[in-house]
Amino acid sequence: MSPTPLLRVENLRVHFPVQRSLFSKPEAWVRAVENVSFTLRTGETIGLLGESGCGKTTLGRAILRLGPVTAGSIHFDGTDITHLEGRALREHRRRFQMIFQDPFSSLNPRFTAGQIVGEALEIHHLVKDSAARDRRISELLESVGLDPRLADRFPHEFSGGQRQRIGIARALAVEPQLIVCDEPVSALDVSVQAQVVNLLQDLQKQRGLAYLFISHDLAVVEHLAHRILVMYLGQVMEEAPAGGLSQQPLHPYSQALISAVPTVDTASKRRRIVLSGDPPSPLSPPTGCPFHPRCPVAQPRCRTETPMLRDLGEGRRVACHLV
Repeated sequence: MSPTPLLRVENLRVHFPVQRSLFSKPEAWVRAVENVSFTLRTGETIGLLGESGCGKTTLGRAILRLGPVTAGSIHFDGTDITHLEGRALREHRRRFQMIFQDPFSSLNPRFTAGQIVGEALEIHHLVKDSAARDRRISELLESVGLDPRLADRFPHEFSGGQRQRIGIARALAVEPQLIVCDEPVSALDVSVQAQVVNLLQDLQKQRGLAYLFISHDLAVVEHLAHRILVMYLGQVMEEAPAGGLSQQPLHPYSQALISAVPTVDTASKRRRIVLSGDPPSPLSPPTGCPFHPRCPVAQPRCRTETPMLRDLGEGRRVACHLV
């Protein structure tokens, strides 16, 4: 992995307006992502972990400029892409791609597998003629474990795992440096999940790819990621090396997440932490620590003071007054 960050995100915020109509003033704001900062190096995988609605996908889409950015900055390979538009943004689009969660709805049902993979080649003028295009499509399908002779088939003729491989081949077509994987295996059978995860690891080793891997499955994230960010209500609660999070979670929310992971070890003394209530609404987040209404060890200070994400050394950062 390169010591120089490929991606640097600083104090990123994504707020969505709540309006009665398109032309009315916002009545409130949904704070989907709030003050998120991290770096990602070439050849590294960062896992984004958290329950549904915590802002993982919104963060990933904002980084790729597929969604709005309210404040903060996104630097890709030394270039600030936060406010790029038009041709300037299109030139950078080749360098970062996305693999979507649903391997069926993310593919055009009217296109064949070859057309889906080859579309980006034509848009970015990466091939000279149709013969070169066909050769490149065959290479890409082979690289993800698909028979090139299947290029003329439509998405509905493939299994879920095969469709996701087509999505991966499409992302690889423009030779990106960063791929945001938005829960790419959550819709697949367990056995197929392992195959796709192993494929992603092999492609990373071969091509030096960086991954931002979004998931709510700790086992998958730990297997693939080098570092893990735990998100809650749009904020990063904890950052830790992949193995260190499950062995010693420091933030009370991380501890609750780890305790909920099923285990077949009957000798395990892990105590299940049941959180009370529901996550607060991002329309009106609580003051102080966003987790304090559900935290079993919250103190008066947690209700009034927002904890900073403090560096504890050895790759660990925690946003908690009590750690």
